Amino acid sequence: AEDGIRDVAVTGVQTCALPISTLLGATALFAPAQDTLAQGDYPNQRVTIVVPFSAGSITDGLARVLADKLSDVWKQQVIVENRPGIAGTASVARAAPDGYTLMLTSNGHTIGAVVNKNLPYDPAKDFAGVTEVATVPQALIVPPDLPAKNVTEFIALAKASPGKMNFSSAGLASTSYLGAELLKQTAKIDIVHVPNKGAPEAVTSVMRNDSQLFFLGVNLAIELKQAGKIKIIAVSTPKRSPAMLDVPTVSESGLPTYEYDAWFAVMAPAGTPKPVLNKVAADIGGVLKIPEIAERLSKQGVDIVFNTPDVFDKTLKADVERNSGILRAAGVGVN
Repeated sequence: AEDGIRDVAVTGVQTCALPISTLLGATALFAPAQDTLAQGDYPNQRVTIVVPFSAGSITDGLARVLADKLSDVWKQQVIVENRPGIAGTASVARAAPDGYTLMLTSNGHTIGAVVNKNLPYDPAKDFAGVTEVATVPQALIVPPDLPAKNVTEFIALAKASPGKMNFSSAGLASTSYLGAELLKQTAKIDIVHVPNKGAPEAVTSVMRNDSQLFFLGVNLAIELKQAGKIKIIAVSTPKRSPAMLDVPTVSESGLPTYEYDAWFAVMAPAGTPKPVLNKVAADIGGVLKIPEIAERLSKQGVDIVFNTPDVFDKTLKADVERNSGILRAAGVGVN
């Protein structure tokens, strides 16, 4: 999740890629026939899943799991292409809206317009949501000797010493920054952001008590807790993490409105036919239900999520507004 925050994509004006040229002049009267054809004929060639991050990232791993199984389901080659950065997502946005170019990205996609004034697309309007595939619960970690066993006690400490406690992040506008900044705003506490070059440095800062809070993926957090290097006081997600059911959520800890998911999802260029989106989503859902896939992802601290294109589209648009609002409230942003 951390490496996804600066990566976003573009969608421009696309050309319909359905295999009947006369559709270019078709009226709305023929829309049902077009939809039926789009779904029934798809896919009949190679499908590319673009990952706008480097190989080895969580996003890349998820894409490769899906590509492998979707190749079997569709009887067509499904490949993963790593195209890190804005250039990668821009290439997806410029692709024909026919379902043959997809993108798997993180919720970092939602804040691109805030941190990049030259972003040549709208993160919500220029993409069609397909489905979420996973969330990675974030653990709120604190130094092992911090006199706070839970979020309520942490907030009390912060209010007793305004401006004296710090929270670390893997960088401005990273997943860890967004989660902590939302906590700061929701709890109305004055804690200072200390950006780091990456998650390892941020974690070390907490272990040394240079920073008093960091949001970290649950699997690594559990390892550090078992080694006595940190404490875990809560998880960011609406529900408790299956990996540590004894740890409460932030919303259970006195902040009922708090909720922060680091999600990963599949998107397509805007204008992709709805029947194609529905088919891709349904087939991805089938892959995620395969027991061996569910078990493999669970061991990596990943919670599987599946929803319809309409539902995820609403999530995407809502998170663009919400996450952009978090940044602007913190005084971060270019517009």
